[in-house]
Amino acid sequence: MENTTLDLDLLLLEGLKVTPYSSIPAFILLLLIYVFVMLCNVGLVTMIALQRSLHQPMFLLFCNMGANDVLGASTIIPPVLSTVFTPAAQRYIRYSSCVLQAFFAHFHASIVHTVLMIMAFDRYVAVCKPLHYATIMTSWMVVKLSVSAWAVCLLLVAVMVGLSASLSRCRAVVLNPFCDNASLFKLSCESTLVNNVYGLAYTVVLLGSSLGSITLTYLRIAMVCLTNRSKTNSTRALQTCGTHLILYIITFVSGALIIILHRFPDLSDQRKMASILFHVVPPAMNAIVYGLQIKAVRQKIFILSLTLIINPTRLD
Repeated sequence: MENTTLDLDLLLLEGLKVTPYSSIPAFILLLLIYVFVMLCNVGLVTMIALQRSLHQPMFLLFCNMGANDVLGASTIIPPVLSTVFTPAAQRYIRYSSCVLQAFFAHFHASIVHTVLMIMAFDRYVAVCKPLHYATIMTSWMVVKLSVSAWAVCLLLVAVMVGLSASLSRCRAVVLNPFCDNASLFKLSCESTLVNNVYGLAYTVVLLGSSLGSITLTYLRIAMVCLTNRSKTNSTRALQTCGTHLILYIITFVSGALIIILHRFPDLSDQRKMASILFHVVPPAMNAIVYGLQIKAVRQKIFILSLTLIINPTRLD
């Protein structure tokens, strides 16, 4: 479907490939997931921001994750939904919009890993150095770690997408449900060796540092819990860390699956579906785990619900 006669500032986006019979169910399912992700994450961030008793390091990190999930879901799901009922030959997107979408898609994926690393460090200090937790994990420390994580990801992703955007273009078709970095440099007929090397190095550094730090951190936490005489505290710590670890595994596997499927052109449809799920499943799971399985948050939700029922004009 390569067409060099088209205005190269106007790209043809493949979008979501669904049959006429499955278009409505697919649209409704994605829309419901998007609404769920937005309501849960925006509600969680708003509640933590308004309740001073929740201004603690771990909850501030939940705000980071929730805000990033809103960013990732909003970057991918609405544009994908807009292509469901649009004829394949009319799914146009401006090149500038494609570049922005690719940037925010990779930025969201990068922030997920860096924030999860910070959360793992927070749990490590809480379990392994409980007497020093208040002095190490201050709110200011969380702010510094969060800003550093967002700034580093912003720089690295900007360089990666910038390298692809600087290439000349001889194609005008994006063979993907949404724009990503690979879609951008595949529009060019130039050598993409630099793009491939940088992208591979970036992926190895991000996933390698993420996997290495998470593995070492949770191994240390497990050792401390197993040698701790207080079985109640150890069980509680393992349960809390276990949910974080499960979410990390889901995120890591779904992200790694996309990278692996890129190496198999025959499985392009499976890769495209996996890339959409990466921006749908983890944000929904994060909202459930961090919003509903945290005792303090559940208590606040219950109290706020009773307050709204008894006295709707009072929210404090």
